[in-house]
Amino acid sequence: MVDSNLTSTIPMNLRAYLGLRAEILASRLRPGERLKIQQLCSRLKVSPGAVRESLASLCAEGFVVSEPWKGFRVAPISVEDLDDLTRTRLTIDIICLRQSIEGGGIEWETQLVAADHRLSRLSQQIGPDGLQASDEWAEAHAHYHLSLVAACGSPSLLHVRQGLFAQSERYRRLSLTPRPGRDLDAEHRAMARAALDRDADRACILMSDHLLMTPFLVRRFTEHFDKLAVNDDASAPSRALRGR
Repeated sequence: MVDSNLTSTIPMNLRAYLGLRAEILASRLRPGERLKIQQLCSRLKVSPGAVRESLASLCAEGFVVSEPWKGFRVAPISVEDLDDLTRTRLTIDIICLRQSIEGGGIEWETQLVAADHRLSRLSQQIGPDGLQASDEWAEAHAHYHLSLVAACGSPSLLHVRQGLFAQSERYRRLSLTPRPGRDLDAEHRAMARAALDRDADRACILMSDHLLMTPFLVRRFTEHFDKLAVNDDASAPSRALRGR
């Protein structure tokens, strides 16, 4: 979420883009939800032009879809999309991680230790039911994963990886559950330790297990998506993920 203290210094078009993107990633704008220009203007306190420009950019990134004569919707989700996204992300992340472990120096190690420590000090879930994702944790989580691969030496790979990570974030947040059956702090700590020990094989195995857990949880806990369902069409998250 964009810091309200910075809104006066960020250009309106960028503020609209960052705000919309954050709302979609956090599923506050739900998969399949119709995006109405005037409502978004009021919600984000920006102009219609800024919203339209942001929607066009988000369409190009795959977060929004444009429907002829109907306007815009948040991109739908599906098990098939998640499986394909996870396989592709895993391929890219493993390449980046191996190269980062091989090429990283003391600065990379220092940044990874700091990112791991910050992430471990924050709570992932907030709210009385534990199903609301913490934006602060999500930001630290993204920084941690970037820190793991930051020394890979390929800006092109990192750019592709960043896009895949962002697409995965919607599914990660939708997979939140009060009984996830996993210790995320331990997973992150183990990956960081293996990377710092320069044990690329172990780090990559741990990364694979870590990334593959999201599709598992999505399938196991689809009942929680009913709270996010969009009722006006068949693109509601729970129906889409169940293949209905």
